[in-house]
Amino acid sequence: MKKLKDALNRGHIVLDLVASDMKSAIQKTVLHMVADGILPEQTAEQVTANLLQREQDFPTTIGNATAIPHAYLDDVEEQIVLFVRLARPLNLGAPDGIPTQFLFFLLGPPGSASNHLDTLAYVARLMSDDVFRYQAGEARSADDLLAALDHYTERTSPKPAVREPRSDGLVYTGQFCGGLRQDVARRWPYYISDFRDGIHGKCVGSVLFLFFACLAPAVTFGGVMAVQTGGQIGAVEMITASALCGVVFALFSGQPLVILGGTGPLLVFTAILFRLCSDMGVPFLPSYGWVGLWSAGFLLILAVTDASCLMRYFTRFTDEIFSALISIIFIYEAVKSLVHIFEDLDVKKHHDTALLSLLLALGTFYIAMSLSRFRRSSYLRPKIREFLADFGPAIALGAMTIVSVWLHEVSLDVLPAPDVFGTTSGRPWTVNLWAAPLWVRFAAAGPAVLVTVLVFLDQNITARIVNSPDHRLQKGEAYHLDLGVVGLLMAVCSLFGLPWLVAATVRSLNHIRSLATTEEVVTPGKESRDRVIHVRENRLTGLAIHLLIGLSLLLLSLLKTVPMAVLYGMFLFMGVVSMSGNQFFERLSLWLKDPTLYPVTHYIRRVPRWTIHGFTLLQLACLGTLWFVKTSEIGILFPIFIALLVPVRLLAGRLFAPEHLSALDAEAEPEGEETHWVA
Repeated sequence: MKKLKDALNRGHIVLDLVASDMKSAIQKTVLHMVADGILPEQTAEQVTANLLQREQDFPTTIGNATAIPHAYLDDVEEQIVLFVRLARPLNLGAPDGIPTQFLFFLLGPPGSASNHLDTLAYVARLMSDDVFRYQAGEARSADDLLAALDHYTERTSPKPAVREPRSDGLVYTGQFCGGLRQDVARRWPYYISDFRDGIHGKCVGSVLFLFFACLAPAVTFGGVMAVQTGGQIGAVEMITASALCGVVFALFSGQPLVILGGTGPLLVFTAILFRLCSDMGVPFLPSYGWVGLWSAGFLLILAVTDASCLMRYFTRFTDEIFSALISIIFIYEAVKSLVHIFEDLDVKKHHDTALLSLLLALGTFYIAMSLSRFRRSSYLRPKIREFLADFGPAIALGAMTIVSVWLHEVSLDVLPAPDVFGTTSGRPWTVNLWAAPLWVRFAAAGPAVLVTVLVFLDQNITARIVNSPDHRLQKGEAYHLDLGVVGLLMAVCSLFGLPWLVAATVRSLNHIRSLATTEEVVTPGKESRDRVIHVRENRLTGLAIHLLIGLSLLLLSLLKTVPMAVLYGMFLFMGVVSMSGNQFFERLSLWLKDPTLYPVTHYIRRVPRWTIHGFTLLQLACLGTLWFVKTSEIGILFPIFIALLVPVRLLAGRLFAPEHLSALDAEAEPEGEETHWVA
């Protein structure tokens, strides 16, 4: 560590070196050392030759985007350490498949090789740390690198053995508000940094993308809800609730990366409650208000009694099924809506309407997908590639909207925003709870139990997925606090006849991905994949997204220029992107692959092939069951079937060997066991 610190203090760094291969990187680095007086000019040729020969005999890439070129010869009088960051990562055949971006040059006289071993070992440990690697990639000077090195030392140095609450947020305290107090204590020290960390160009791209990605479902769900509730709750109410609840959640929640929104199961329940009230001749909104208040009370009780600790019994098995279901719902709804355009042709709509709608949706999807992967391209400068990747979805939406305006001769369905701000049916904003009969006020506790189960599971499962170790989040979880905030917001929405909102899985995952810094893992002979090394955790993006949604109520006429087909393309993009990283889909794809070409993942190395397929088949059966229940007449029981995934997972313990289950259902890939691939 001392040699590396000395090198940084002496300015032995080269940032953003442009190189096409290791040979050019070595040649340019040696010239830089000569120009800076680090290396005598007469030794340059021999040092270059020795470094190149070393690479030819045995490549020095060690993985984690790092290589350590080294040479020891008589003409070098003192030990030299120099840090180089390449402007663009190079695929040099690293053992973990990650392209190399960081080079640590070690030079010295023949007798110094043993002294450099400690430095080499330290560099290997240092670069295996995702946080340092991210900070090294963002550094703009030697001071930034020294600060990152100090931060690494502080994080990894042995700490005194003191009893602290575990950071997973799911430890049962046995005290009233115990878990909630721990959540506040865990997250409060980061509150200021949550705003400071949001001041970044990546966050601007996230806001522009998520604004439309959240507004479109709000308007769509609102329009459907207006039909299902006789206009008593509609698009304006949904937009208002999204803006209000989103702002409050961004300011006071413990995990502000979670995005609240309307969900299909809550929509189904609201529609069933409306029909039930109509059949029994009781007013809907007062009854809806009492159900919401009861549910809010139950949620607050669960929050202060550490009930979220029950999520310890939910594992990757459950998370993957739930996440897959929500992703498929987004894809299915997008495809179904496009098919409906072709089926619903009338006098005013012709086949050119259907064809243009299809082209706009596919164009939006293609541009968003292509630009989101553009940071791996070899075209343009790194800054421009980053900009296009971060703003890709927003660019896609804007470009396709411009195309639709240009082709104005074709009639298209546009975003069904209302003309003016006001309740859908013209009713007062506040709900007269006392208009409900006395017996309804107490009977509402029955359906409220089902709502509570649904919100509890939806909120906490989404929070578990967001807090997955794969996302490398650093600031901690807050399950109890977030559940309490959702409960309070549910009570407010019930008083004003606004739709109930809960954590929206796909929108939350896209929020995470839009704020993530990734590194490419190259798969020889196959498609490469991205691995998250850092997520810019902040509150500003969530706050800005929902403030813009609120401001959209003042610009309703402009929203009507956005074609629904473009939003369907955005739904398709969100569904497909949220599927990446879901191990269930990776294992499902094995059914179509040649077994001799399976990726050599940690579970394939440990688990027999047919056990993997059996475990995947069990998950697929659970997913099919959830889909059937959701679309059937018993859709109101959907939350019960989600909860039943826990005993199904326990039953799997009798069907598969424990050591095999521990590999298939691991919370994260074992340390140092990232995916490797065979050619």
